[in-house]
Amino acid sequence: MPISLPEPRPGDGPLPPAAVSAVGLRKSYGDKTVLDGIDLRIRAGSVFALLGPNGAGKTTTVQILSTLIAADEGQAQVAGHDITTSPAGVRAAIGVTGQFSALDDLLTAEENLLLMADLLHLGRREGRFRAKELMERFDIADAAGKRAATFSGGMRRRLDLAMTLVGDPQVIFLDEPTTGLDPRSRRTMWETVRSLVAGGTTVFLTTQYLEEADQLADRIAVLDNGRIVAEGSAAHLKAQIPGSHVRLRFTGAAEFERAAGVFPDAVRDEEALALRVAGDAGLDALRALIDRLDAAGVGAADFSVHTPDLDDVFLALTGGGTATTGAGTSHHLKETPR
Repeated sequence: MPISLPEPRPGDGPLPPAAVSAVGLRKSYGDKTVLDGIDLRIRAGSVFALLGPNGAGKTTTVQILSTLIAADEGQAQVAGHDITTSPAGVRAAIGVTGQFSALDDLLTAEENLLLMADLLHLGRREGRFRAKELMERFDIADAAGKRAATFSGGMRRRLDLAMTLVGDPQVIFLDEPTTGLDPRSRRTMWETVRSLVAGGTTVFLTTQYLEEADQLADRIAVLDNGRIVAEGSAAHLKAQIPGSHVRLRFTGAAEFERAAGVFPDAVRDEEALALRVAGDAGLDALRALIDRLDAAGVGAADFSVHTPDLDDVFLALTGGGTATTGAGTSHHLKETPR
């Protein structure tokens, strides 16, 4: 079954307000089903990350929720507006930053922002104030008079996001916003996302960078073949994947062999004189492991605790991939029909 966190029950009190909710969204193009009935509930003022391989349906989901295309089936609300019956209300409440920047390269940074203000029917004075405020916020004020064509990739993405914020949206859709950026620019974008959420904005993020989801998201959903196969916090998803182990290293061959006798199922690394002991990497389990070594009179030179990361989750859940466990075996996690 898909991995998920339990939703609050009616007796648990009122549900937190949802900035985005969807039930049974489906979309096909000819014989190809892109979305096969997905459900979403995204808390206001949070970061939600949608992970998935190429072609999983991430961009299609964003396009439907932002009213750029229509779903074949299902219902959804964004910022309290129905995407079918009130698309104008949805558009007035959201901002969208796609995979490719929507800048006019012939215009300067300031002119791009003022153009967006005009499209949103802001007054001239308000538009100039908003443009100045955003250029300072995104550290592009010094380049206000430079054409967008001269900007680096990181600056283009910052200006693109600034344009998304001209209308002060309640919900922002970021479709793979850091693709192609260098690590420094990517981290700058992360800080920008954190500051937006701190101000009460809801961020819907699609990404293929697992570290990005781990760093930013309050909740993560894994989309594969048009269906959500797992959902929860990063910690919850990692806990579902086998692979936790403790690595013990020894200074001498004699101690290494004695420890191997204590843990006969451990994976041996003869060259490094190290053992990988599979199992729960929690504090109680670690104490029990050390107690077993002490009882046998064996001292380890050092130890390290290893737990699965989102890479393991991604590989295990998408496309029938595998996740390698600490014992050197592979576990396949496959979705069963719902």
